[in-house]
Amino acid sequence: MNQPTISQRKLLGIAGLGWLFDAMDVGMLSFLMAALQKDWNLPAEQVGWIGSVNSIGMAVGALVFGLLADRIGRKNVFIVTLLLFSIGSGLSALTTTLAAFLALRFLIGMGLGGELPVASTLVSEAVPAKDRGRAVVLLESFWAGGWLLAALISYFVIPAYGWRPALWLAAAPALYAIYLRLRLPDSPRFMATKKEGTVWSHIANVWSAPYRKETTMLWILWFCVVFSYYGMFLWLPSVMVMKGFSLIKSFEYVLVMTLAQLPGYFSAAWLIERVGRKFVLITYLLGTAASAYFFGTAESLAGLMTAGIFLSFFNLGAWGALYAYTPEQYPTSIRATGAGMAAAFGRIGGIFGPLFVGSLVAKGVSVTAIFTLFCLSVLVAVLSVTVLGKETKQQELA
Repeated sequence: MNQPTISQRKLLGIAGLGWLFDAMDVGMLSFLMAALQKDWNLPAEQVGWIGSVNSIGMAVGALVFGLLADRIGRKNVFIVTLLLFSIGSGLSALTTTLAAFLALRFLIGMGLGGELPVASTLVSEAVPAKDRGRAVVLLESFWAGGWLLAALISYFVIPAYGWRPALWLAAAPALYAIYLRLRLPDSPRFMATKKEGTVWSHIANVWSAPYRKETTMLWILWFCVVFSYYGMFLWLPSVMVMKGFSLIKSFEYVLVMTLAQLPGYFSAAWLIERVGRKFVLITYLLGTAASAYFFGTAESLAGLMTAGIFLSFFNLGAWGALYAYTPEQYPTSIRATGAGMAAAFGRIGGIFGPLFVGSLVAKGVSVTAIFTLFCLSVLVAVLSVTVLGKETKQQELA
């Protein structure tokens, strides 16, 4: 039976729409944390757990669904993960206790964690080598659109109507993405590859001699990037409140910072096929580290906004390059497994990031010291790519 084909634009639209809704949920979580803290009178440590449980689910989802994608196909995993995320988002709006909210955040996290590495794997396999990096970064740019929608909903809906309607709005559009996903063909490269080996042999293969260096590099990179991203961005509205701004003003300022994500993605997409993955990753991560340091030390509104805008620009550009770079390290037979395992290990950093901030805030540690630590974390990621990373620009996939 002939495998149906799909244009690059349509593939990006279908995969990107689900990516956008995922980002809308994660982006809204940062605003929900600030709103729930006030609504349920939660201490900082418990607020940190909201972000961390989401990351625990993402770690489990990235591992489980990455393994499944190399067995049952990329498309089938797409549909399952989006259903999990969509249903969980709707149900979480009905919760009245922190425990129930956390349980559903775990399920939502599983869907999100499985979705992202598998989506980038599918697009990588379906696009020619000369366009591959740019296509995956453009897929990642839908994340900025989702964050922007999250910021708009949080700014206009949460203060006026509360956080529950915001969650229903986040869940509803995902059903349309499921309809589109049913019309999406699976990866032609995956369909043409002979399915050999077990789940355990795939895991062992990722750490075998030919891929050990790449896997080590990716795991360090993912851990440091995810640790700093979730530590910084999930706490942005709360940090603005700590800096003395009202909740509504904080949402407004974070909305402005979020707009800088789009040029960050588009500039990375333009550069990635011209100067290569390593250069883009290293440059944008160095920009992230510098921006994190200056955001932590900023005292004035102008300083905070400038550093926050550059933080969004560089960090999300780096994320685009990371998703383009990761699937290119492995052959088709273990590509989703390798990408899923790296993402899963990275999500462990996402578990500790928000908890780390909550714990340090509770102990009275300054925002300056906290963001300096995130700056150092990003510099470790830079070192990993510089020393262990190889250039994969326009390299044909195995």
